[in-house]
Parts: sequence; structure tokens; C-alpha cells
Amino acid sequence: MKTYKVAVIPGDGIGPEVLAEGIKVLKEVAKLDGTFSFDFVTFSWGCEYYLKHGKMMDDAGMDCLQEFDAIYLGAVGYPGVPDHISLWDLLLRIRKGFDQYINLRPIQLLKGAPCPLNGVQPGQIDMLVVRENSEGEYAGAGDWLFKGKPEEVVLQTGVFSRKGTERVIRYAYELARKTGKTLTSISKANALNYSMVFWDQVFVEVSKEYPDVKTYSYLVDAASMFFVKDPGRFQIVVTSNLFGDILTDLGAAITGGMGLAAGANLNPERKYPSMFEPIHGSAPDIAGKAIANPIASIWSVSQMLDFFGQEEWGKIVLTAIEQVLVKNECLTPDLGGKAKTNEVGDAVVSAIYAMKKN
Repeated sequence: MKTYKVAVIPGDGIGPEVLAEGIKVLKEVAKLDGTFSFDFVTFSWGCEYYLKHGKMMDDAGMDCLQEFDAIYLGAVGYPGVPDHISLWDLLLRIRKGFDQYINLRPIQLLKGAPCPLNGVQPGQIDMLVVRENSEGEYAGAGDWLFKGKPEEVVLQTGVFSRKGTERVIRYAYELARKTGKTLTSISKANALNYSMVFWDQVFVEVSKEYPDVKTYSYLVDAASMFFVKDPGRFQIVVTSNLFGDILTDLGAAITGGMGLAAGANLNPERKYPSMFEPIHGSAPDIAGKAIANPIASIWSVSQMLDFFGQEEWGKIVLTAIEQVLVKNECLTPDLGGKAKTNEVGDAVVSAIYAMKKN
């Protein structure tokens, strides 16, 4: 029997609550399948750990995580700890340290999910955003000069290496070829006359190796408009770190809200563990109330199963989520229901069992 070792970092706020439901789903899937299992090890790193120890994770944390097949992250951030510390000292430390240079975020309108756009039906929004995840605007390069003086200057440098840019664009091309879908690059070359001109240049260069892939290019402001006015034109999307971060939150807004937003941070070569997470944040205002929506966390479990080569189970989990949404009997308050977090997890498990019986 294959055993997948998964490091669990529940994190802050609602993180522990929603991750518990994803773990519940994984355990039941393994039980039903019978050919693989999961070994979960929990690490209590995050903002509470920072307030006690002055650091977001243990000094040997990265060496410890290296031994796992995947990392399952809840949420990071809590009042009293500056956001740049909670982000850079845990989430970005893992992404960068393990070269998780591909961020995959599905923007898909499932049946039963609310959509604020008039006339848009399930199936009409079905895109996968491939976001560069290791450099770009989040490279952490820059300077802060003459602090506190009238001539104070802050420099935030976007870093776009040929290696980093080409590998994410090539990954997107491969994905488009494999799925037979179109590929859209989103940049801002008219204003960012170095980084985005270079991005567009690399996109065109790599396209010559993929003549079978139909491509489009949009400026990010135009793309933002079309995400709302005509989201059906996007299938596979590739974009930079900052633009991908912003656009996928917009994508979540048009496909049911942040409670349905999942993300995978991949090291495709599998030299290091990849990390899977809901992208909704820690929501400390509702922590401990058992009303947090666990669907994004469970959707990220579907992505983890795909990554492990268990694509059929990945599809089953996603279908189970959709069935719970369509049934509309067990949803959390953000989706108009009255169910508790654990009840939604139970409903997804029940849907999985029902599918296997049929």
C-alpha cells in the first residue's frame, strides 16, 4: 500500500477548522480506495507560534518539511502580527525554499454555486490560472532609503529571470496542449516597459514550439474587465505573481466567493514537496464559531489527489462538492445556509460514498 506523507500546518484563525474537514475527506477516500493511505503530521506554526517564540516556524522547519510528499496549509495571519511577517516568514518562505514556482488556481463556476454575473451558467466559467509563484513582484528585492527624512525613497523591484519566466510559460503551454484548451497570457507591457515587455517576448518565443496551441494576449486591465464581462473566453491563463494573485481573487468573486477558492503551489519536478491550501485567509473574526466554509479546503484536497496521480479521486471529490452545492441543504452562512463547518465536511463525505455505491 502506498502511503503519502502529508505535513499539516493548520495556521491561524479558521485554518484548523477548515483543514480538519479536508483531512476527513482524505481519510475517507483512502479507506474507500484501499490501495493508498495518508500519514498526517501536524505542525503548530503560525502567528500564535510567533507571539510565543518570535518566529513563524521552527528554525529546522524547512529541513523537517523536506521529508514529506506534500504540505497542507490552513491560513496565515492574525491581529498583532504584521502581515508582511506572517506572509514572508511562513507561506513565502515555503514557496520559495521549495521552489514551488507554479501556482494553480481553478476559476470554475460549479453547479449550485452563486454567481453575481447576470445570465452566466455553470460551465461558462471554467479556467485554470497558472501563476508564476517564485519571483516577479514578490521577489522581495528593493531598498528603503533615507528613512524618516523628507527625501525618503522606497524601491520595490520586480524580478523576472529568463529561467523563471520561461518555465512558468512553458508549463502553461504544456497544460494547454495536454487539455486541448486555449492559452491566454496576461501582462502590462504598455506601462511596465522592462518586465512585461520581456514577459511578452518570452511568451512569443515559447509559442513557436507549440504551434498547435491557440493563444491570446491581454493587458491586465482589459483582462480584468473581460473576467467580469466575458469570462468564457479564458481557458488556461498564465500570468505573473502579482497579477495572478489579484485576478484569481476576482475569479473567486465571480464563482461563488473566497470560500470556494483553492490553490496548489507546485514544484513540478517533485524535488521538493508541493503545498495545497485554501486561499481565503484566516478570517479571525469568525474563528471558533464553526461557521467557516470548508469547501475551498476540500477543493485543494482534490488538487492534492490529482498531484499524487489519483486523478479519478480528485474528480470524485470535486463532483461531491458540486452535489452538496446543488442540493443546497448543507451550506455555511457565506453561501446562504446555516450549516456548521463540520456538517459541510460530512455532507461531502456522504456524497462521495453515494457515488461509490452507484
